[in-house]
Amino acid sequence: MNTEILAQLTEVLRERQGADPKDSYVASLYAKGLNKILEKVGEEASEVIIAAKDHDTEQSPAKRQDLAGEVADLWFHTLVLLVQQDIAPDEVLNTLSERFGLSGHAEKAQRTK
Repeated sequence: MNTEILAQLTEVLRERQGADPKDSYVASLYAKGLNKILEKVGEEASEVIIAAKDHDTEQSPAKRQDLAGEVADLWFHTLVLLVQQDIAPDEVLNTLSERFGLSGHAEKAQRTK
């Protein structure tokens, strides 16, 4: 897995925080604030759901690529959110690593305590 792309993309997203919103889509999201970023994350999550349902009913290379593209959009906008909230992707990866090998039921029970 190429996690280096996460570090590279995060650096670009951080740089865009200071960019002119007229010149950068990401800068325009940051300028519009948290609610706009959350709106985009929600929109992309919905598009992932639709693409997954389409892929499930019509398993074709095109539908597979559509789903991968929508997940990429969701991950991208989630990274925008993480940068806006000053959370490094490594924090998320570390959380996933800590949960690895732990049953989902056990992990959820630990969170509720």
